[in-house]
Amino acid sequence: MSPKKYALMVAVLTSFLTPFVGSSINIALPSIGNEFAANAILLGWIPTAYLLALAVCLVPFGRLADIYGRKRIFTWGIILFTVSSFIATMSVSIDMLLLFRVLQGAGSAMIFGNLFAIIASIFPTSERGKALGITITGAFLGLFLGPVLGGFLTGYFGWRSIFFFNVPLGILAIIAVTRVEGEWAEASGKSFDILGSIILGFSLVTLMYGLSILPETSGIFLILGGLIGLALFYLVEVRIESPVLDVKIFKNRSFTLHNLAAFISYCSAAPIVFILSLYLQYIKGLDPQWAGIVLSVQPVMMTIFSPLAGKASDIIEPRKMAALGMSLNTIGCAIFAFLGRKPV
Repeated sequence: MSPKKYALMVAVLTSFLTPFVGSSINIALPSIGNEFAANAILLGWIPTAYLLALAVCLVPFGRLADIYGRKRIFTWGIILFTVSSFIATMSVSIDMLLLFRVLQGAGSAMIFGNLFAIIASIFPTSERGKALGITITGAFLGLFLGPVLGGFLTGYFGWRSIFFFNVPLGILAIIAVTRVEGEWAEASGKSFDILGSIILGFSLVTLMYGLSILPETSGIFLILGGLIGLALFYLVEVRIESPVLDVKIFKNRSFTLHNLAAFISYCSAAPIVFILSLYLQYIKGLDPQWAGIVLSVQPVMMTIFSPLAGKASDIIEPRKMAALGMSLNTIGCAIFAFLGRKPV
């Protein structure tokens, strides 16, 4: 195989693994809760700890990759993700599981912060679109198979098998990435913004933890502290020569509104998957496999309609297509609000 084919293999494997582990674990939450006698708040931290670690580490690791090399950080990310997945299978408490979910999130940040940049660096412009399309297909496949395969593994082999499933794929990705030639470090020699990284991480953790303990008074103060921290982060980053995040890009109105719309969309979609997993199994009495099949409907629809929506946006104004999508999302959320407790 050529280095390009090895690069595509790594891209598909890694773009599959991170969405898979994010979506499959939701279906296993009731089983984890039964084993560790965890309440809904603790169970909520199992997916949240992963996503929070990913959010906190994504920007700093992306910047470190610019300085020290994308392939190097990317490879260590796969190693960290694989090792933490393996050790997570041995968890003896909810705290231990949460710790390794954090390490998984950090590994995913090292992967996703560099994956598309590496593909763009390896493939010429004439081949780049096809390569990125194949890479994104792996991500959609992970989102689709996460609930289905996660439900099957949980139902027949227990929730630990979900983490073990990642290990051979991670090892294969590690072997393949060693065959990828080249290294990319466009900011080599520049300094790393440690202060900005600390402020960003502290602000996000404080904000998320405050939201998780509402309506307690301490939660309100933590949220305020997180928001103040984000404001401080902006003031620091706008004044230094080599920031961890160039916040000046948010002066671009289109870029800012696009990210705001994406933020609102994800905020409306991600919690529903977590709540539906508990609802289908605790309230409706479905086993993990059938609950996973129900939850897989959303990524299937995304896989089917994403290319169609992309083609339609070439004909219809993209803003109108995005507005239509947000409208359908709102209608779906409103319908979910009327779900009842009546058994199947």
